[in-house]
Amino acid sequence: MSKVKTTYFCQSCGTQAAKWVGKCSSCGEWNTLVEELVKKESKNDRLQLFSGNKNPKQSNKPVLLQEVGLQDFPRIPVPGKELTRVLGGGIVPGSLVLFGGEPGIGKSTLMLQLALRLKNLKVLYVSGEESEQQIKMRAERIGITTNTCFILQETNTQNIFQQIVEIQPQLVVIDSIQTLHTSIIESSPGSVSQVRECAAEFLRFAKETNTPVFMIGHITKEGSLAGPKVLEHMVDTVLQFEGDTNHIYRLLRATKNRFGSTNEMGIYEMSGDGLREVTNPSEILITHREFATSGVAIAATMEGNRPMLIETQALVSSAAYGVPQRSSTGFDLRRLSMLLAVLEKRCGFKLAIKDVFINIAGGIKVEDPGIDLALVCGILSSNEDLPIAQNVCFAAEVGLTGEIRPVNRIEQRISEAQKLGFEKIFISSFNKKGLDLKSFSIEIITVNKIEEVFNQLFG
Repeated sequence: MSKVKTTYFCQSCGTQAAKWVGKCSSCGEWNTLVEELVKKESKNDRLQLFSGNKNPKQSNKPVLLQEVGLQDFPRIPVPGKELTRVLGGGIVPGSLVLFGGEPGIGKSTLMLQLALRLKNLKVLYVSGEESEQQIKMRAERIGITTNTCFILQETNTQNIFQQIVEIQPQLVVIDSIQTLHTSIIESSPGSVSQVRECAAEFLRFAKETNTPVFMIGHITKEGSLAGPKVLEHMVDTVLQFEGDTNHIYRLLRATKNRFGSTNEMGIYEMSGDGLREVTNPSEILITHREFATSGVAIAATMEGNRPMLIETQALVSSAAYGVPQRSSTGFDLRRLSMLLAVLEKRCGFKLAIKDVFINIAGGIKVEDPGIDLALVCGILSSNEDLPIAQNVCFAAEVGLTGEIRPVNRIEQRISEAQKLGFEKIFISSFNKKGLDLKSFSIEIITVNKIEEVFNQLFG
C-alpha cells in the first residue's frame, strides 16, 4: 500500500514545508501555507500515461553538443495573423503553452476558435468547466464547423491520457489546468501540488510525443496566473489575454516565449459571433472628429514589430480639493509624474497646483516611451485650451532635462503615419541621422526641446 504523508504547500509560490509557519520563507507571504495529503508514488502506482513511454529504470547518457542531431520540425500554421505573430510564426510541435486571462475575457472562445479552424489536424478539446452541450452552443454561435475536433468532458488526467492513446490527437487543449486532478496526489483540484503535478504530466506528454498542448489558466485577483510560479517556468510559452470588459478590444501578449519574441501583440475585437482579428489597429484606436479638441494628441508607437498610431487624451483642470490629483489610464503613473516635473522645472509651466488626468483611447496599455512627446503636448494643449491640428502626430521620448530623445524604428513609425494620411510628424533631431527625408511625403519636423514644439504648435 502506498505511503501517505502530510505536508504544507505555500499557495502563493508552491514552496513545500514540513510544518506550518506563519510566513513563507520563499516568497514572504503570510498565512499562505495549507496542509495537503501527498501520496508517495510506488512502483505499482506508476502509470503508463501514453504509448511510447520510456522505461523509468533507463537513464539518459550525456552526449557531446556537436554530436546532437537536429530534426526539422516545421511550425504548425495557425489560421489568423494575430496568434501567429504572438507565437513567433506558428505552433511549435511538442510545445506547452499556458494561456491566461481574466474571467469572461474570451480565453475559451479563442481556444475553441483555434481548435475548430485547424481543419487539417485532429484536435482534442478537454473541458473541465463546461459541458459538451455548452461547448456545442458556443461553436454554433461562432459559426465554424469541422470534423476533426473532439470534445472530452473530464477532469482526471489518467482518464484523459487513456482517451489520448485511443484518439491520437495532433493538438490538445486543456480548459482549464486548475480543474484537473491526478490520483497520484491526494489533494483537492486547484491546489498547488495538483496544478504542478498535472502540468508536469502534460509536459512529459508533449515532449515525448511531440504533440503541442494549450493549457488555459486562471488568474488571481492581483492579475497573476493562479498556482505556483514554477508553472510558468515549466511551460514554453505564456500568453496573456488582456482587455477591459467594458471595451470590445482584447490584447494578446506573450510574457514568455522560448520560440519567439515577447514584444509582439495581437488585437482582437469581441463580437456576438466570437473574436475577430483587428488587422489595422491604428484606425480603430484613433477617433475621427469633425473638429479639433484640446488635450488630444496622436502618438506613433511600436508593439514589437508592429507600428501603431494611438490617441492620447489629457485633461488639466484646477485642483478643487486643495491636493492636486494625478490619474492615468493605460500609462505608467510614475512616468506621468516625471513628465509633469519636467514641465514644471525645465519649461516653467505651473502644473503643480492643477489636476492632471491621462487616458489612452481604446482601453489599451502602452509602455513605449516614444509616446512621451504626445502626452506632453496633450497636457500643454489642455492647459492652454488650444487644440492640436488633427493632421499632426508625435514620436519621441522626453528626458529629465527637457530634451527630446530619439526612439527606435523611426522609419516604421513615420511610414505608418504617412499611410494614415497625417501631414506632419514631430521627431527628435537625433533621429535625423541616417534618415532619408526625401523618401517620405509627410513633413518631418525635428526638434530638440519642448519649447520648440510648443512654439511651433501654439505660436
